[in-house]
Parts: sequence; C-alpha cells; structure tokens
Amino acid sequence: MPTVSAVNLTAQLLLLLLWATHPTMATNWLSLARMPRSRPVSGAAPCGRLRGLSVGQVGVCRARGEVMESVRKAAEMVIEECQHQFRNRRWNCSTTPRGVNVFGRVMSQGTREAAFVHALSSAAVAVAVTRGCSRGELERCGCDRKVRGVSPEGFQWSGCSDNLSYGVAFSQTFVDETERAKGMSAGRPLMNVHNNEAGRKAILHNMQVECKCHGVSGSCELRTCWKVMPPFRRVGAVLKERFDGATEVRLSRIGSRTALLPRDPQVKPPAARDLVYLAVSPDFCRLDPNNGIPGTAGRRCNGTSRLAPDGCELVCCGPGYRAGRAEVVQRCSCKFSWCCSVRCQQCKNTVMIHTCRE
Repeated sequence: MPTVSAVNLTAQLLLLLLWATHPTMATNWLSLARMPRSRPVSGAAPCGRLRGLSVGQVGVCRARGEVMESVRKAAEMVIEECQHQFRNRRWNCSTTPRGVNVFGRVMSQGTREAAFVHALSSAAVAVAVTRGCSRGELERCGCDRKVRGVSPEGFQWSGCSDNLSYGVAFSQTFVDETERAKGMSAGRPLMNVHNNEAGRKAILHNMQVECKCHGVSGSCELRTCWKVMPPFRRVGAVLKERFDGATEVRLSRIGSRTALLPRDPQVKPPAARDLVYLAVSPDFCRLDPNNGIPGTAGRRCNGTSRLAPDGCELVCCGPGYRAGRAEVVQRCSCKFSWCCSVRCQQCKNTVMIHTCRE
C-alpha cells in the first residue's frame, strides 16, 4: 500500500506533467473567469486542479488561498474591460470558446495586443485584491492606515484609504511569477514584466482623494479625506491610450545585462508607464481559427466615419461593407414625476446600420 509521502510525490509529478504538456502562457490564469462561481478556487486540492495556473501560481494559491476569489474576479474584470475598450477595433478582445488560453494564440506573439492584456491583467489583480482589503473580505489586510496627519492643503487624512500597496505586492507575486520562473534574460519575459508594471502604475498615478465635511449646519470647518483607487474603467482607458502609443522594442545587451530598447534608434526609450511590444500585430481581417482570430466579417461598423478606428473602411479592411436599415425600440417622451421616478414610452425608429461583408 503506498505511503502518504509517495501519494504526495505522485500528485506533484502529475501536476508537473500537466504543466509541461500545456504550454504555459502568463495570461492563462484568466481562464479562472470561465469557472462557475460555485466551484472553489482555494485549498490544496482545488488549487492543484486549476489548469490555467503555472506551478508557481499553484503554490501562491495554496499559501494565500483567501485572495484567490479576488483573482477570479480580476479575470472577469479583464475580459469585460478589454472588450469594452476595443469594442470598435478590428481586434475586439474576442475570446476562444474553451481552453485556458482565453484570448487565443495572439497572446503568445509579443504584439501590442498582448502588451495591453498583460498590463490590464496585472492592474485588475491589484484592484480586485485592494478592494477585498478595503471591504474587510481578506484577513491579512485592511485599510491603509499609513495615510494619516494633515495634508499640505489643510485637510485631515482619515477614513479608510485603499491599501494599494498590498494589492500591488500581491499582483507582483502572482502575475509576474510565470515570467520570473523563466528567467529575465529573454525578450518576452522582459516585455511582459515591463507591461505588468505599467498596468500597476496606471492605478498608482491616477489615485483619487475623497473627502467629507464636518461642521455645524453643513459647514466645512473640518474636512477629512482618504485615498481611493480610480474606477477600473479609467484604468482601462489610460492603458488604451498607452496601447495606441506603444513602443516597438528589441532585445539588446548592455554590458552584462539584457534590456529592451526601441527598434527605431530615433525613438526615445519607453518610460515605466509606457507599453512595449516585440512583434508587429496581424491585421485581424480574416478568420484564423488556429490563432483565435475571428476576422471582421459580419461586424457592425460606423459608416459615417472614414478615419476613426470604428470606421467601416478600417474595421472591414477596405470598402467591403454593406448598409441596411433596421428598426430599433428606444425610450422616448420621458417624464419625471414629482418624487423620483421616470416614465417613458417605447418608440420605434428606423436607423441605418453598416456591417462588414462576409
């Protein structure tokens, strides 16, 4: 009869075999968004069965299980926000029907799309974990009590400031683990870690201050304030701007170390908040199931805009689109009641729609 140690060793070997036979990409943990909410994502046994995690991430899951529900929420946030930010682009963050590679093989190609997803993913983990801290959902962290005293503007720091330092530290531990396990001398790990950090800086550099006034009859004799994270929609918008201005880089050797430098020597080196990429993106025009690219056939586009990213000529890869009329039902003739309700009628309107040709 096998001993307990032998069973544990066999389980570890099976986990290593599973990891070795499934190409590990740093964004595979996003497949946690596919899991039903009823399925646990923490504990020794459940952690070992999470296929999208690397070996090191499984270790983080087992050691810090209470945070994993926040990681699952982060995966959902990434997919939703990515699809919102790119809803009018050729690549619209479409997901694969199954498997651990949620966005398809385009994530393995070192493109600016991969750069955006890495940045957004690391930011989402930091935001989701920080929210858990502020809401009292995690035992190991709470509000940031280091923000105290009187500010230069004269208000009193108080309340529950978001503990971003804890969320960022966990994001570095969990999201960057796959890259650091590979070694930081190759181009792709360097690219991914740079973009991961850019995602976290998008939160840090957009922190907000919320305040509450105290005094007689609503006066503001005393004002107490605390720091809060920006809405995740704002983080996504900032990273979308960084995506549009991303820098193409190449792996270079500087003395005894390797670094990423602009491929065009006339371009200034990217800052820590900028996104970088190694490979030119495909055009995303035609269906390519092997790489998870659905193409643009059948997509809605803006027929009144020529040069905007949502214009039909850009989305449809040329003048290959058709126009048609459709009937839509909209709210109209809305009236406000004396209290707080709004009453509207349902109106039918005919609108012109444009779609890319099949």
